[in-house]
Amino acid sequence: MARILIVDDSPSQLVGLKRMVEKLGHQVVTAEDGSAGVEAARREKPDLILMDVVMPNLNGFQATRTISKDPGTAHIPIILVTTKDQETDKVWGLRQGARGYLTKPISETELGSIMRETLGG
Repeated sequence: MARILIVDDSPSQLVGLKRMVEKLGHQVVTAEDGSAGVEAARREKPDLILMDVVMPNLNGFQATRTISKDPGTAHIPIILVTTKDQETDKVWGLRQGARGYLTKPISETELGSIMRETLGG
């Protein structure tokens, strides 16, 4: 069982993702925006982060860059989970330090597959 941080400003998306991740057998920690996500990553040291992109305060690209450049959190893999479906968004997200990119709406099968791949099992 891994500890997964889910960062999303939409309460319904947060609940949906949390349900899927828990059903896959993992423990969940949540944050409601990019700034809170960065703080939670530093505090909780999760095994994986699922990060939305379009959020207030600090967007997901900025939060991903901050987490991946911080020596204390750089080891934590980040998967962007977003409605932004343009190839340029995906390329930009990966350049910010994300290890994966999923476009909403996502299925439990898709999520489970990329999480197993990213967590190495």
